[in-house]
Amino acid sequence: MERLRQLSPQLRQYLLVTANYWAFTLTDGALRMLVVLHFHQLGYSPLQIALLFLFYEFFGVVTNLTGGWLGARLGLNRTMNLGLLLQVVALAMLLVPPAWLTVAWVMVAQALSGIAKDLNKMSAKSAIKLLVPADAQGTLYRWVAILTGSKNALKGAGFFMGGLLLMVLGFRGAVLFMAVALALIWLLSMARLRRDFGKAKNAPKFSQIFSKSSPVNTLSAARLFLFGARDVWFVVALPVYLAVSLGWDHWQVGGFLALWIIGYGVVQTQAPRLTAPTGRTPDGRDALGWALVLSIVPALIAALLWLEVAVQWSLLIGLLVFGVVFAINSSLHSYLIVHYADADGVSLDVGFYYMANAMGRLMGTLLSGWLFQSHGLAVCLLVSSGFVLLAALLSAGLPHHRRLNPAA
Repeated sequence: MERLRQLSPQLRQYLLVTANYWAFTLTDGALRMLVVLHFHQLGYSPLQIALLFLFYEFFGVVTNLTGGWLGARLGLNRTMNLGLLLQVVALAMLLVPPAWLTVAWVMVAQALSGIAKDLNKMSAKSAIKLLVPADAQGTLYRWVAILTGSKNALKGAGFFMGGLLLMVLGFRGAVLFMAVALALIWLLSMARLRRDFGKAKNAPKFSQIFSKSSPVNTLSAARLFLFGARDVWFVVALPVYLAVSLGWDHWQVGGFLALWIIGYGVVQTQAPRLTAPTGRTPDGRDALGWALVLSIVPALIAALLWLEVAVQWSLLIGLLVFGVVFAINSSLHSYLIVHYADADGVSLDVGFYYMANAMGRLMGTLLSGWLFQSHGLAVCLLVSSGFVLLAALLSAGLPHHRRLNPAA
């Protein structure tokens, strides 16, 4: 405890923001796995399961667009704590009697969860910009990579936890456990997070929610297709394919997806070492190159599935490779948006960017259920490859920047 007090105020706030984000992400990953597996068990079709996440993704779009404006006006501490509270409410909505758990009811609960997730994420990512000096871009890249990577590792752990809790406690018991734990984290955050953190010096007008920065707009469009490329196979198609076509049980499905996300998160934390070993922080050239590499992977997996070449091993190894390369792409984007964002009212640019991220997820989620049900997993992977190529094309328009001091 004494060592914690000796840390700088900026570092203490960074640790608190990170811990807050971690706790939220763990429950978010577990809830997603609980909903997919539980409602598949109840006999819902892949398209119906995809519809359960429709409002989750749609309201993520709306929240990122308006949440950045709220963060700049009210402070990131308030938007982060509001996100935690809304997630507790969303979990509580799933504790109603089973007869109430209709598609419409679950969609409303998922809408609240989507709002909560993106308020929390936007607040955490924006906060990092404010805690790092403008001339320390190397430090900014490392801190963003650690926050993003550790978050995704914990989301993977949440997938695993969701499958485990469903088997041990059942659906209601698992949801109750998570609601109580997150409520305690919310109370701690309310007491400890600095007031007016991230509040803009000049209160922005609502008309400023749309970014006027060309690099931010270009990167946002690339992000849309990058995350559409992941979720077009990951959200519905993959879990259902593993359960139905390969005969995996809940433990195996949750375990594999957990390992995928955990590995993805670990790679993200190491992205600065992989992409900038000589001290040069990344720019548009790196985003273009890594996107082109990524586009090859899902196309190759789809070809192996169509040719029926060691289907299970081709799929699993291919998706692990996809995870590594996708993690590097995602980490590059996460640094670039924070780098491009204006320091005063940073949440406006970051919120707009993550609005595009949520639009990509929404597009991918809907296509995942429809394409898988109509055409199968191989077509989902081909569409994924096409989306990554579009992200690469857009990345070609991102600016280059000068070399930065490796000591920064």
